[in-house]
Amino acid sequence: MITATTIGPTSPRIQARGRKPVRLRQRGATIVEAAVIFVPFLAIFFALFDFGMALFMKNTMQFAVRQGVRYAVTSQTMNGLGQDASINSVIGQYSFGFLNYLSTGPATTTCSSGTAVGSICTQINYYQQTLGSPPTLTLVTGAGSNAQGNIVQVTISGLTYNWMIPLLRSATPLSFSVSSADIMEAQPSGPPTR
Repeated sequence: MITATTIGPTSPRIQARGRKPVRLRQRGATIVEAAVIFVPFLAIFFALFDFGMALFMKNTMQFAVRQGVRYAVTSQTMNGLGQDASINSVIGQYSFGFLNYLSTGPATTTCSSGTAVGSICTQINYYQQTLGSPPTLTLVTGAGSNAQGNIVQVTISGLTYNWMIPLLRSATPLSFSVSSADIMEAQPSGPPTR
C-alpha cells in the first residue's frame, strides 16, 4: 500500500510501507565504512608507536653498552667491586631500567663467559692485538687481561622486546643484541682486578 505524504506546502513524497527511510539505510553503511577505514588506520598508528618504541629501546641499550666500554677503558672500579662488576653496574645505570624490562623470565640462554640475567647474557671480553699481515685478535682471560693496549668488548645478547599491540602482525617478540669495543688506556697503577 502506498501513501502520499506532504513535505512542505506543495511537494508530495511517496513512501512504501515496510521500508526504512533513506537516512536510516545510509547510517548502517556509514558504520561499515568507518570500520573498514579505522582498522588499517589504527594498525598503522600502533605500528608507528610500537616500532618507534623498539628502536628507542635498542638505541638506549646501545648507549648503555657504549658507556660501559667508556668506563672500562679508564680502568676505574667502584668501591668494593671488581672491574667487570663495575662495568655491569654502569650499564645498568645507563639503561634506565630497560635492562630488566627486556629480560624475559627465567634464564633461557647459557652464558659461557659472562653474567646471565633472565634471558640476557652480558659478556665482557678482552682481546690482545697481534700486529702482522693481517693483524689478529686473541682472546685474553685471567689476571692482566685488561692491560693497556688490549681491546675491551662488551656485548649484551638475548634482549627481547615484546610488541605492545600486535595488531595485524606477528606476536613473536623482537630479539636483538648490542655490542661496543675500545682500546684500554694506560693505567697508572696497573690493571685493576676483574
